[in-house]
Formats: sequence, C-alpha cells, structure tokens
Amino acid sequence: MIGLLQRVSRARVHSEGRTLAAIEAGLLVLVGVERGDTEREAARLAGRLLGYRVFADADGRMNRSVRDRGGAVLLVPQFTLAADTRKGTRAGFSTAADPDTGRRLYEALCAEVRARHPATCSGRFGADMQVELTNDGPVTFWLRAAPR
Repeated sequence: MIGLLQRVSRARVHSEGRTLAAIEAGLLVLVGVERGDTEREAARLAGRLLGYRVFADADGRMNRSVRDRGGAVLLVPQFTLAADTRKGTRAGFSTAADPDTGRRLYEALCAEVRARHPATCSGRFGADMQVELTNDGPVTFWLRAAPR
C-alpha cells in the first residue's frame, strides 16, 4: 500500500461541485492500493503516516509528527499511484488492486487512521475528484507498506 504524504498548510477535495473534505495545517495523503495488499498493510501504513516526522521542532528540524503537532489528515484514494511505469509511455495497472479490494483496503486505512487520530477526513473512493492543496515546504514523501 502506498501513501504519498504531503505536508500542507491547507487542502480540500471536491467532487461534482461539492466539497467532500477540507483541512488546514496537516497532511494530505494520496493512497494507492497494490495487488497483494491486506488489512495488515493498511494498519502498517496508518502507523507510518501518523508517526512520520515531517513537522519542525523548536530547532527547525523535522522531528514532529502530525500527532505531535495536532494537525489534521486528509486521505484521498488515487489508484494511479499503484501503476507500473517501468517502461513505455503509458502506465499499466496490473500492479494495482482490483476495485473491490482497493475500496475495502482504502476504507480500512481510513478507519484505522481515524481510530488513532480523530482529526481525519477523506475523499471518496471511485469518485472523480479535484484536489486543492498548498504544499508547505514543499515537503512530500512516498511511503510504502509492502506485503511481507
């Protein structure tokens, strides 16, 4: 399971002209589910996202997590993160989970993050969404919880 974590000063996700979710300072995480992922990877990724140190401490070093800082989390499904881009000029999706598995595991990740960090909101799986963000830094990390 992949999480593209971005430290943001604000972010929102829209669909069909309506705002689905919005946060101020915190993390916007684009989520991709890969073939072979299970609830175990969702739980591992949740822990990594919430514990990853991307916010500055008193010395200006990235030593604080979103939990330490009290920021919000916005999770947005993005199946294209699981694409195979190793060759050619068009992505292949044989490495992505099938839609039913992707939905189930994305929702499991959302539930796990919400249980550990109530200031969490999410986009809608399968929806055509528009994402607005102000990347703070910019700071972006690609995290992966691979099946063991």
